[in-house]
Amino acid sequence: MAEAVLHDYWRSSAAYRVRIALNLKGVAYRTVQIDLRAGEQARAEHFALNPQGLIPVLEIDGHVLTQSLAIIDYLDATRPEPRLVSSDPVRRARTLAQALIVAADIHPVNNLRVVNALRSEFGASDEQVGAWTRRWIAAGFAALEQGAPDERLFGGDSPDLADVCLVPQIYNARRFELDLGPYPRLVRIDAALRALDPVARAAPEAVRPG
Repeated sequence: MAEAVLHDYWRSSAAYRVRIALNLKGVAYRTVQIDLRAGEQARAEHFALNPQGLIPVLEIDGHVLTQSLAIIDYLDATRPEPRLVSSDPVRRARTLAQALIVAADIHPVNNLRVVNALRSEFGASDEQVGAWTRRWIAAGFAALEQGAPDERLFGGDSPDLADVCLVPQIYNARRFELDLGPYPRLVRIDAALRALDPVARAAPEAVRPG
């Protein structure tokens, strides 16, 4: 079987999700670093893989896959253990709703191309960009905190897709100095997840080049 290749950027939260999922499922892969800060995602060879010019991109099983949640869905379908989204319709819907708070509501308005547009097109300062980022993380975290379990993980005894999405977003919240005091359940879940070896090996500090 051909080697899986993840086109990655060490600090990308979307790529971070995929690294966690690959590690949880025991999939061996190598990474190709695409330096977003240097604009390498705009190179022709990357656009040939992903017409959006975004990461992550996963080459696996003879396929080229894009969009982090779509990639994780493929992994869940082809490598079902440990399962990240339940086959039970109600549990599946709840897990997807929790994951999408991060992947559809928080992340898209705070990613690099949006932040760059705020600066270049609207003259936003670093302070304004930070306030913008914290605003949307806080809005999503307030909803997630309300639905988070008092004990264990979102997935119960083992991580699910909501957990996979939470860890990178907590990392970003700390980067942008969001006060995490109002979200004690999320902080507890994040700490429990980061103590797991597959999650720890996916962390930005573990994969940062050099």
